[in-house]
Amino acid sequence: MRKKGWIITAILVVLIAGGSAYGWYQHSTTTTTSGTTSSKVRSAAAVKKDINTRLVQTEIKKQSSENKTINAAVNNSKYTINNMYTKVNPYGISPLTALVIFHTDQAAKVSYTVVGKSSKTSISNTTDTTYSKNHKLQVLGLYANYNNTVKIKVTYKNGTTTTKTVKLQTAKLPSSLTSIKINVKKANKQKMVMGSGNSKLTFMVRTTISGSNQAKNFTFGLDADGAIRWYTTKPTSHIFKQLNNGHLLIWTKSKNSNSYFNELVEMDYTGKIYRTYKFNHKAWGKAKGSKKQNHNQVHHDVTELPNGDLIATVSDDGRTYVEDTMIVISHKTGKIIKVINMKNIMPKKFYTQYSATKSSKYMGKRDWFHENSIYYDKSDKSLIISSRNQNMVMKLDYKTEKIKWILSSKKASAWPKSYRKYLLKAKGKISWPGGQHAAIVDPSTLKNKNSLNLLVFNNNVAVGSTKSSLEKSSGKYSEGVEYHINEKTKTISQVGAYGKSLGKKNFANIIGSNRYLSSTNRLIDFGWLNNGKSANIIEYDTKTKKEVYNVQLNNLGSGGYVYRAERFSLYPTKHAYGINE
Repeated sequence: MRKKGWIITAILVVLIAGGSAYGWYQHSTTTTTSGTTSSKVRSAAAVKKDINTRLVQTEIKKQSSENKTINAAVNNSKYTINNMYTKVNPYGISPLTALVIFHTDQAAKVSYTVVGKSSKTSISNTTDTTYSKNHKLQVLGLYANYNNTVKIKVTYKNGTTTTKTVKLQTAKLPSSLTSIKINVKKANKQKMVMGSGNSKLTFMVRTTISGSNQAKNFTFGLDADGAIRWYTTKPTSHIFKQLNNGHLLIWTKSKNSNSYFNELVEMDYTGKIYRTYKFNHKAWGKAKGSKKQNHNQVHHDVTELPNGDLIATVSDDGRTYVEDTMIVISHKTGKIIKVINMKNIMPKKFYTQYSATKSSKYMGKRDWFHENSIYYDKSDKSLIISSRNQNMVMKLDYKTEKIKWILSSKKASAWPKSYRKYLLKAKGKISWPGGQHAAIVDPSTLKNKNSLNLLVFNNNVAVGSTKSSLEKSSGKYSEGVEYHINEKTKTISQVGAYGKSLGKKNFANIIGSNRYLSSTNRLIDFGWLNNGKSANIIEYDTKTKKEVYNVQLNNLGSGGYVYRAERFSLYPTKHAYGINE
């Protein structure tokens, strides 16, 4: 009987771990009776050795045949304005894109438009301002299962023009996307931030997890009508960023069939891959007595530093703790060049005596910190990080790792005296962050010395012991919040928020984001609704206090939650911190 009971328990553990990737999160505020754990911190050398990042050519080599075909078209003079080379889904992983290649006898500039189905859904782009005889167009934003019309205008130096139309037939969407119910409740296209040529889509960044079915929860981009105009069949989880050069950075798998994610891939919107950082997928430090390991090294966020290096949230690969470490990866060598372990920065009792959450996901390891975002403040070379399980946003000097300020929902008395000088004090009434996500800075405030505006998605869930106001509001609503922080006086005030009036129906216990779009507009992702089956993305005008875009998504599928919502241009001209994060 004892053996039978043990088997049943083991099966239950496996089912819990292999099911909804974030279902465990629902119980993350349950108080446990865990005892004190070791205060020993793993060395940076051990972390580097275990994670072992490196640059590999595997993904690039997979595309060698496609690259040869495309390069041959580029070099073939037979492709003219009257005989263009066209290729839909040129690299096999970006079905709603195409390449159009042709040559002109005279140097010319080219502009082109994918004709939309309604007002302000046509997507346009113009090539570089320099004149050229060779033209390779990235045609992005096609409709699925549709014979798309693309209008191409060629302008010569003497001012004469030629216009041509090409048709591009695309395949139907995969069932994992057609099964999602997309309901655009409001779309004020005159007020939305849609970018030059209506090229900005609203991207749904998924929390895809292990498993063959869940790997088909593809990240996708919507236009104002709610039509899917871009997606990739490359499995993505959490990380979907625009880099300084306009490329994308995604967290993916070296093989779609793998049960783990193990590569950061730099690619463009057509699916061409430029760089691959491979990670050791094995988390060597299994929890004591456990046969299971957490295989995904990068768990929540990666940010590009101004020099092109990447900083990522990871675990330290020890037997005891998870999600409390950052690594910096050289974009030149792919190697880890810096390790920041939050156990070296935070009070020792915070991790050795932590008992506010527990999780079957980590098979007994302690998720005391749960870092879910990194933002690099280039104005003073600092990191702003969000710790869900400490209800805390913190600013650190990147080089010295010294604390600059702490936004904490704990009572001041919970902090050792040596830390209290860093705690921000509220000026007026503010919403104290609870289980918050996605801390970034309003980029227009970066020019202000010792002063900035901080944006977070406040899930508004009290994790552990917190200030009484957070305890009272916990679970009743979630909101995108904007604070003003005076870094010199260590004070904080609230300058904006949206979500409280929506009440419990928009309470998201986990995930979410609050993004800067313009001086007035914000994009808020209520990513975990209806037990993860639904999401609500709202673009909000801070001046009029009105919604200008509201899309609801239902039937998202197992593990396919909308981790973050981003408004990215298909044709980015430059990276802007806080906008393209």
